[in-house]
Amino acid sequence: MTPTPSALVETKGLTKRYGEIVAVDGLDLRVMPGEIYGLLGPNGAGKTTTILMLLGLTEPTEGTARVLDLDPAHQALDVKRRVGYLPDAVGFYGRLTGRENLRYTADLNGLDPAVAETLISELLEQVGLTRAADRPTGGYSRGMLQRLGIADALVKDPALLILDEPTTSIDPAGVVELLALIRALVAERGVGVLLSSHLLSQVQRLCDRVGIFWQGHLLAEGTPHDLARQAGDETLDLEAAYGVIVKAATEEGTDDRAA
Repeated sequence: MTPTPSALVETKGLTKRYGEIVAVDGLDLRVMPGEIYGLLGPNGAGKTTTILMLLGLTEPTEGTARVLDLDPAHQALDVKRRVGYLPDAVGFYGRLTGRENLRYTADLNGLDPAVAETLISELLEQVGLTRAADRPTGGYSRGMLQRLGIADALVKDPALLILDEPTTSIDPAGVVELLALIRALVAERGVGVLLSSHLLSQVQRLCDRVGIFWQGHLLAEGTPHDLARQAGDETLDLEAAYGVIVKAATEEGTDDRAA
């Protein structure tokens, strides 16, 4: 019998409070190897707070999190070494070229320079930036910076990528390219992806499973078809199922304010 793979991310009762504000409330979440999991919710739902806890950048008030079988609250540096993270506003040294920025990341992660150089060239080609690799990143478009950010996250050869609103402020053509790149990376490298987004159409196109996150609560999760069934009509698309599930939760009084 083939053993069941361990979850890349597993949280139990994960909670974060800021005074009287509950940003994340009792979150139980699992992300498996080789899948793209979409954490779907509006701005302010608690998605970024969740990501910060998974990366060890803020500690939970209650509950536990395991990321690659590490406790981010106490092993934050180990988590950061093994997880690729793309924030919603990725930043690079604008006077350095794309290639030089990736060399800097490789050096920080202790990669052998010769090995790093080959890897960097491969990654630049994979994200479609070979022609722009030796230009200063200060002249890159938003979409180019996001693609370089994915290459930067992959320098450490992570088993997990965490992407926080990766398509914000990118033009439609750039969005299509970036989503195709994410899907290709999963297919070719076998990485798992946790994608935070408020964009229903993108999540439906890209994600294997979706968690509907609303004001700190995970209301429902599953494939888009699973969510339609939970909403009571298997013919619904994700947008319609989302609306039904959120409306039901609001009417049941689960809409406590979240940050």
